[in-house]
Amino acid sequence: MSDTKTGPQPRQTDRWLEPGPTNALVVYVLYLLGLVIGISGLAGLVIAYINRGKAGTYVESHYTFLIRTFWIGLLYALVSVALMIVGIGFLLMLAVAVWFIARCVIGMQVLQRGEPVRDPQSWLLGN
Repeated sequence: MSDTKTGPQPRQTDRWLEPGPTNALVVYVLYLLGLVIGISGLAGLVIAYINRGKAGTYVESHYTFLIRTFWIGLLYALVSVALMIVGIGFLLMLAVAVWFIARCVIGMQVLQRGEPVRDPQSWLLGN
């Protein structure tokens, strides 16, 4: 006998999938992992795009910051690759990696304090 009141329940997602601070932190971590496992950075970008506009709090600035971090980092990396022909690109690629890590770490610290990124449109570190 089956009870009609206990049919299939709607799937409950974990907090890390829902727009908010935990989700933004997951995206920061995916970006950092992307330095080693490239595809995870792309997964983080997709998550940030999906959740931007849904958090409705200080986290919105983090989604904007995260999306810009990906695209600006990609631009800097492509310029560095192009300049590898003359040798300076290798040094620039190291600088891009340091910039990317610093931006993610600073973003995570600001997120953990429950604050918005002061300048999410920044090309530098956002503060």
